[in-house]
Formats: sequence, C-alpha cells, structure tokens
Amino acid sequence: MRLVARAVLPLVVLASACGGGPPPATSAGAAFSFALNTEPSCLDPHVSIADATALIQRGVVDSLVSQDASGGLHPWLARSWRISKDLKEYTFDLRTDVTFHDGAKLDAAAVKANFDRVVARTTKSQYANVLLGPYRDSVVVDEHTVRVRFTEPFQPFLQAASTAYLGIQSPKGPEGPRCAKVVGSGPFVFGSYARQKSVTLRRNPSYRWGPGAAPVGGGPAHLDTLTFRFLPENATRLGALTSGQVDGIAAVPTSSVAALQADPGVRLVRTPSQGAVYGVYLNSSSGVFKDARLRAAFRAAIDVDLLVRTTHFGVYERAWSILSPTTPYYDKSVENSWKYDPEHAAELLDEAGWTARDAQGYRTKGGARLTVRWPTTQAQESADQRGILAQGIQAAVRKAGFELVRDSVQNGQLFGLVQDGTYDLYDMAWSRADPDILRGFLHSENLPMAGENVARVDDPEVDSWLTGAARTGDEEARRSAYAKAQRWAVDRAVVVPLYVPVQLVAVAKAVEGLTSDPAGFPRFDGVRLPR
Repeated sequence: MRLVARAVLPLVVLASACGGGPPPATSAGAAFSFALNTEPSCLDPHVSIADATALIQRGVVDSLVSQDASGGLHPWLARSWRISKDLKEYTFDLRTDVTFHDGAKLDAAAVKANFDRVVARTTKSQYANVLLGPYRDSVVVDEHTVRVRFTEPFQPFLQAASTAYLGIQSPKGPEGPRCAKVVGSGPFVFGSYARQKSVTLRRNPSYRWGPGAAPVGGGPAHLDTLTFRFLPENATRLGALTSGQVDGIAAVPTSSVAALQADPGVRLVRTPSQGAVYGVYLNSSSGVFKDARLRAAFRAAIDVDLLVRTTHFGVYERAWSILSPTTPYYDKSVENSWKYDPEHAAELLDEAGWTARDAQGYRTKGGARLTVRWPTTQAQESADQRGILAQGIQAAVRKAGFELVRDSVQNGQLFGLVQDGTYDLYDMAWSRADPDILRGFLHSENLPMAGENVARVDDPEVDSWLTGAARTGDEEARRSAYAKAQRWAVDRAVVVPLYVPVQLVAVAKAVEGLTSDPAGFPRFDGVRLPR
C-alpha cells in the first residue's frame, strides 16, 4: 500500500532541544522543488499510511521526541520525559515557547487532543493508531505536562512518537480527516495543494524549536518555499531532474542508477531501508493459500536470486526475512533457510491433491483450476520495477501449475479488496526504524485497514510473542520474541521476501544539506541552494 521509495544518506547534526539563534543566511526567494512518484490520497499523517504523506508533512508537523541515525532518542517538543517502571505511563514535560502555524500554543491539552484524535473512529486512522498500540488516554497534569497512559506495558511508544505519523497538529483543526491541509508547528507552513499536481510549503520564520538532531540547529529552514510535484512516470520524473525543472526526485528506478551516477550534474544518494522488506504476502485466512503446503509450493517455485538480480541490476540484495538486515533485532539465522526448489513445489502440490493439469498446463483439483489473484495499481506496477518483477513471478509459478492473475484496479478499489480480504496475494514494503513493525504485519489485531497484516495471520502464539516484546524493556527478551516471529513467518510461508529496498534519491549537484531521518524520509529544513 505504501508506494514511495525514498531516502538519503543519514546525516545527523546534534543540537540543543532548546535550539534557536538568529535565522540562517539564505538567498532571497530560495525555492526547492522535489518530485514524488505518487500522490497520497490524504495528506493527514494521522490518517494516511502513505510514505508520501509522512515525507511531505515531516516539515510541517513536529514530534514529541526525535530519533537519530543510531536509534537514540532526543528532546523535541518535549524537553524531557519520565517512564513508569511498568511501561504503562509516559510523562512529558513540554516546551513552553512553541506556537502552531495558526497561532495556537503547544500545551498538554494539545498533545492529549492529538492522541485522542488518532484513536477516534471518526479519524479513520490507517496506521498511526497501530503506532499508539494499547493506548488508554492522556492526562493533563498541568499546562505543560502531559501523561500518556496505556492499558498494558508498551515499550515501542517513544520511537513511535518520533515519527511524522504521530506528529503534533494544531488542536484548532477539524475532528475528522484533514486530507487537504495540515496545521503544525514545524519549520514549514502548509501553503497550497493542487490535486494531481503539487503541494507547496512556505518557510516558518519564527521556528526556534527544532529537535535535538536538527540539521539547522533548531532554527528556521534555509528555503523560502518547498514544492512537492507529483510525477508518477519514471521517465518524466528523471527528465524533470536532468533538465533542471526540479531540484530532486524520489523513487529513482534501479534501471537508471548507472546513468545518473555518470551524470556530472546529478548526485545520487542511497541507503538501505529499515523496516519491512519488499515482499509478496499470501492471504492465509481464505482461498487456496489457507493451505500452508500451497504457500510453500508457491514460494519454492520462485528463483528469487535470479529475479532480483536481473530486475534490479545488482542495486538491491535479495531478502530472507520480513525485516531488513539494518533493522534492530534482525534474525540472521533465517538466511538460506528456504530456497528455489521446483521439485519440492511439485511434491507439495501433489500432496495437497492438485495432481491433474488442464489443457493450458495449470494444476487442477476436482475440475477447478489452481488460480490465485494479485490486485495491483498502475502506481504499484511502475514503482521499483515491481511490475516487471511480478511478471517474472507469474512466469515462474506457471511452470509449477499456478495461474497467477494480476488484476489492475484503482486505488479505492484496491483498498476495498484489501480491507475485505478478497485477494490471494499482496505486495508491499514498509519503513520504520523499530522491530515493532512486526506487530503491525503479523498480529491478529492489525488486519487491514487498521494495520498491515495483509497475510491475515491469526495465531495466538505469534500474538503472544509480539505483545510480549512490546511489553518489556528487556533487550534479550525482545530479541528472542522478534526472532521467533521472523522464523515463524518464514516457516509458515506467509510471505515471500523478495528484496531489501535501497532508498534512492537524486538531487542536482549544487544542492547542499539534504538529510534524512532514520526511517529514510528526506529532511529539507537544512537544504541550501547556491546564491
């Protein structure tokens, strides 16, 4: 569901949480334009699951805490915090000098209003609610002290609170989704939105409360305007960069990496993604993939090494686990634990009773063809050569006897199919700098669209591992639980991990100061353009 590849090399400059100082020198009218390969259906990070939403709004909304490249957490809107021994309560002492773009002041009531809004049904949150986990409520202790309470211990909260999805918005906004405009307190003010064209942000000259890892020392951004253009076609996006129509682009196709590296006017930056790798998830709750033997047969029929190598030109490495190797608590023992084995695939299909073949060579059972459906959209097809990769999978499993049907649908239709569970396969990747992402992908409470469990896993033992990991601060206990969940997903073949995304961004050579957060979202507040 998340469609934007993104990132730049992490560059962290430590700064005081109470940053400030004079505004930086900047050329008059400094304007930066950045092209994305997709337009989010909603610009509200409390609602949307889209990478593009978080990428755009990171400059608009601030968070309670910030996370650096090594995973350390620093003050931001919160000057400090205290955590109860049972991990059920987080008490934040807030800054007293923060003003939202509409003039409202940051206080404890504003933080409470934000978190209450995320879990409210009227908000229709698709991801932020998962980050809040077992949220109970928020208590206003005094004007600048707020206590966030959970119904059970919840260790991942601080990292979740550093993301744009839990960024703090003005309490003056409407109760429901704010899909066309978001009001925050960040270094950029939301300016205008032209659907299917662009979003423009303006510099906030009053900004003085950047995070402890802010690239500009906590003060105002250097740019006067920041424009995000929506250019879904790869060739159009690349041409806009090389012709100077935009200053940078996300989602560089791997087929263009070599050409951009040879272009003296362009700088290509890349970093491995943290979080969930790109993979195909098999619906284990209904259809033919309810049978674990068919899931294993499907996976065994695919030569992942060959497909990734030929499709992505050596830019990406093949994946073995749901988690990427750079994510904390990645379990290296899953590597080489499954392989391309068409003979084993045939044995499993025979064992499951799919022994006959029809005139087209597809397996049959009781006269029914072995057909599986994989819905997709045009944006998904064009992102990261994924349409070409899917064609390779389609050809590979056909040899085993699967008829793999790719259904091209609109975004709205796709979300409906995913929510209803009327699909056999679904593909995606997901960035988050914390292994708690596994809870979103494998816990039974997090079925779409309230979570990312598109494999529709429903296993009490898996739930207990992931809930247990979230309830403890014991590092070894968390490591063990996350390792078990990763191995379970491989052993039960609920996912076919394909490749580890290398998040690619290209910018004009003269651009300086483009950085990223640990999840890979570009940070634009430190960007400088030549005078």
